[in-house]
Amino acid sequence: MCGIVGYIGKQDTTKILLDGLKELEYRGYDSAGIALLQNDNIDVFKAVGKLVNLEEKVNSVPKQDYYLGIGHTRWATHGKPTELNAHPHLGEYSYVVHNGIIENYKELKDELIQKGHHFVSQTDTEVIVHLFESFYNQLNDATKAFQNTIERLEGAYAILLITKVEPEKVFFYKLGSPMIVARGNEKDEILFASSDSALIGLAKDVVYLEDRMGGVATASNIEFFNKNVLWSKLPTSKQFAQKNGFRFFMEKEIYEQSDVVSDCMLGRIKDSEINFDEINPSILDGINEIKICACGTSYHAGITSSYLFERLSKIKCSVEVASEFRYKEPLLTTDTLFIVISQSGETADTLEALKMAKNAGLRTLVVCNVDNSSMTRVSDATILTRAGIEKGVASTKAFSTQTVVLWMLSLYFGKIRNSISKEKLQSEVSTLREVPKSLKIEDSIHEKAKRLSKRYLHGHGFFFIGRDVFYPLALEGALKLKEISYLHAEGYPAGEMKHGPIALADPELFTIALMPQNMLYDKIKSNVEELSARDSTICAISPLDFDLADDFIKINKSEHYMLEFFEMLVVLQLLSMEISIRLGNDVDMPRNLAKSVTVE
Repeated sequence: MCGIVGYIGKQDTTKILLDGLKELEYRGYDSAGIALLQNDNIDVFKAVGKLVNLEEKVNSVPKQDYYLGIGHTRWATHGKPTELNAHPHLGEYSYVVHNGIIENYKELKDELIQKGHHFVSQTDTEVIVHLFESFYNQLNDATKAFQNTIERLEGAYAILLITKVEPEKVFFYKLGSPMIVARGNEKDEILFASSDSALIGLAKDVVYLEDRMGGVATASNIEFFNKNVLWSKLPTSKQFAQKNGFRFFMEKEIYEQSDVVSDCMLGRIKDSEINFDEINPSILDGINEIKICACGTSYHAGITSSYLFERLSKIKCSVEVASEFRYKEPLLTTDTLFIVISQSGETADTLEALKMAKNAGLRTLVVCNVDNSSMTRVSDATILTRAGIEKGVASTKAFSTQTVVLWMLSLYFGKIRNSISKEKLQSEVSTLREVPKSLKIEDSIHEKAKRLSKRYLHGHGFFFIGRDVFYPLALEGALKLKEISYLHAEGYPAGEMKHGPIALADPELFTIALMPQNMLYDKIKSNVEELSARDSTICAISPLDFDLADDFIKINKSEHYMLEFFEMLVVLQLLSMEISIRLGNDVDMPRNLAKSVTVE
């Protein structure tokens, strides 16, 4: 969700903060701001919209040398995107940036107003700085005031706070939202960030703060409130994502899928076997059921895998939406393996569901793209998807790598449980090796998606339909279109169309039909014929010709439905992107969305 950076040192503080925010802008981009300290004077710059607006403000005034600063890029949770609601938030003499939600902010705000504090924003964050100043006015001790402030806050938060009363210090704390503290490459230099992408190249030694960890930092020293602090090495390769000639990061990441899926399988497919060195086969001892929990795109990958776990591992598998699971008083039994899926490893609802499962005594496994994320530290075991940095807010390569990992995992579990024959395992592994080729994008396919996109800019909605694993693929196709084009779209099981939704069928209803040759083709063909008979406009995606289609995108013939799955995935991603481009939207940064959703 929001991105946080901080710096103490002798380098160009303003540049370091702005560069760091550029790396984190995918986490939120409806406003941004920085607070810079020089002696006991704090200068603040804020701007609504993308980071370039903040840069223009900063560059419009004479440059000064600051030795300390904090910055923030925001995705709104409380209050509209305005300069008043943008971070940093100020009191009389202190400033704070915050990622997360303060759940008890209303009662704290009422209490502080009664004490004479004046609020200028609609945010929950502003209570932090006023609460700190209220305690400092009583105690005359900034560290104790900060600690007392933390004790009063309820919710999820990562906080950086600076104050004129102790201008050489940054106060920091983390609970339920990511925060990293780093020693800079230069002497007497400390950095902070909510993701290590903002630190690569500037630091080598970092602490990935655990929940309820915090402290006070000066240029030469970090005093942690907790005694047990683990320093880690930050990667030295600066893999800042560049567009490399593509129009958008999303486009680049769609084209990267073939390579990242190859990386995902590297070392995990050996001869005709699947191996995960990251997990112990004993993880399945006494397990009779798998429960998967995720949100958004990751949820769709989970539904896809549920077909594979039951089909190949012969183990009962259910999938839960994390935001609902947390509040349904779920029945959790210790014979269940609890799997969570998240690109960032910080998704708040999924993380809390994981903690619930841990507390209930279940064995847990996370499928994630980010090492050292909160989920990887909580879970018993982790499988990394190796997708690399994904800058586009609408996930693409995250979905393909998650699906491949879970497919491999279903085979691995099938082998452990002796539920899959040697011949079937060899056949599936052979098919897995073909997936990178299926994800290679042919010029003709992209050109066809581009040409067809101009036909789908109006109408009253889209139906994406499919059966079996192509049903969650339909869900994902509809989500992609919604996210970046802002057109209404719904994914639906094709066999359910006649149970109500077919009432919507007319020429202005666009049906995107997923028609694989190797999975229930005759059934889906019949469903599409029903829609065509009611004049719905049909765009069919299939390796087989279909005369009733108004538009047709032909994919390659293959021997396995999962190869068709991945070819269709690419088509859906490209079609959604090209429709969005024709509508003039910002494909990489769609409105109202953020990459890493770290609040409920």
